Amino acid sequence: METSTPATAYNPWLIAVVVSLAAFMEVLDTTITNVSLTHIAGTLGASQDESTWVLTSYLVANGIILPLSGWLSSVFGRKRFFMLCIAMFTATSFACGMSNSLGMLIFFRLLQGLSGGGLQPVQQAIILDAFPPQMRGAVFGITGITMIVAPILGPTLGGYITDNFSWEWIFFMNVPVGIFAFIMVGRMVQDPPHAEAKGLISIDYIGLGLIALGLGTLQVVLDKGQQDDWFASNFITYFSIVSAVCLTVAVAWLLKQKHPVVDLRLLAEPSFGLSCMMMFFIGASLYGSSTLLPFLVQSNFGYDATLAGLVLSPGGIAVIFFMPLAGKLVGYMPSRYLVSIGMALSAFGMWITMHVSPQSDYSTFVMMRIFQVIGLPFLFVPISALAFTHIPKEKSSNASAIFAMSRNLGGSAGIAMMVSYVTRHQQIHQTYLGSNLSAANTGYRYTLNNYISAALAQGNNLASATHIAMGRIYAELAKQASIMAFSDAFWAVTLVMGSLAIVALFMPYNNPRKAKTDDVVAAH
Repeated sequence: METSTPATAYNPWLIAVVVSLAAFMEVLDTTITNVSLTHIAGTLGASQDESTWVLTSYLVANGIILPLSGWLSSVFGRKRFFMLCIAMFTATSFACGMSNSLGMLIFFRLLQGLSGGGLQPVQQAIILDAFPPQMRGAVFGITGITMIVAPILGPTLGGYITDNFSWEWIFFMNVPVGIFAFIMVGRMVQDPPHAEAKGLISIDYIGLGLIALGLGTLQVVLDKGQQDDWFASNFITYFSIVSAVCLTVAVAWLLKQKHPVVDLRLLAEPSFGLSCMMMFFIGASLYGSSTLLPFLVQSNFGYDATLAGLVLSPGGIAVIFFMPLAGKLVGYMPSRYLVSIGMALSAFGMWITMHVSPQSDYSTFVMMRIFQVIGLPFLFVPISALAFTHIPKEKSSNASAIFAMSRNLGGSAGIAMMVSYVTRHQQIHQTYLGSNLSAANTGYRYTLNNYISAALAQGNNLASATHIAMGRIYAELAKQASIMAFSDAFWAVTLVMGSLAIVALFMPYNNPRKAKTDDVVAAH
């Protein structure tokens, strides 16, 4: 049974806000550049394809360091490691803004991802120790705002800054926040005995190398796979083989080590292992839908970067509103029931989005997004609380690292699968719709004649008018095929989330009222 939290001179809620600031900026940077790549490419004289490495380099570095952050915390001490991450993240953010070439920007984005990767799990571990166990529902409401709202607001903020200032300020704005967080963490955070530096007693070079290479190549495959046509590319094929071999060997190796760099044995605890699985799918849903919806409105409805971002932001406000409610309910309802409700709400939101049409307007998209994310507070908070129910405090840093990695890997996989799904289904729908464009189709003949007449009325000859009419029909066909493909993708997510709503009912049962009473007794 866990005992009371270590004494501190500062209000734990204030500590939670301070450590969440830096983590919020780091998570924000995973999506804030998404809508700015065109501007970055133009300014630095690079192609659109080359500019995507600005995203890939960050995600790859982030993916490598996340699972290792628990081990690094034990080597340096949790507070010292957290402050080191803040300092490096702030410095590399400034360097990113000062970059005058694409190569320079990619290099500093790589360093930014490496330095920021430890912020999420360490933030969660610090907050866990700052509060007594009976307050964990409310505590995870704070971390939920960081992990869920930040990627939602990222595209909105990135689009606004890019359109009204310049893309460099996407990185420069991290600097004052980072400096403030560094100073306040230094003053307010204290390491409990189990989180103090243990030093580099020994290092598992093999496990470290396997994890870094396996996760690094996996992130590249997920991020670049669709762009390079997956296994039609030798580059993607080779990286996939390297990733599969390294991760398979890494699992076998780490399970045999007495002091592994990543403690995979924690996944054997049912409440933690199942929670990580659920968090993987939450990451896939959150990041995947946050990518698809802006892509849909920009490619088919003519929205600019700022307006596309504004489609997402009201959903972030809704999440903030419902997060405290979810935190309170964790103390009264078993987590598995809340998770099932959250999955069902998310499935319903995806089902609504599936009904997108060429007539959908801005308010419709905003409502779709709100319904997509309204279930997330009822997922993140109870899953987080359930995950750490049986995790000893001395293992909290390692557990937080694995937990955060589950969400990030889910996000990368979700984006890759959804974008690939849309691309392939667009080709399928376009082929099917195109097969109906024949002289035997009355609707096609009628539409074609109307377009030809309109073009003739503008002074074009018959040949030009026919060419213009065919072009308009093809453009409409492509738009219809694209919208149908997006609808298919959201239907697939609906089925997955709906299935998980049922699976959640079989998660380990926890009695929140009994746990609350036991924790209060143990605290005394």
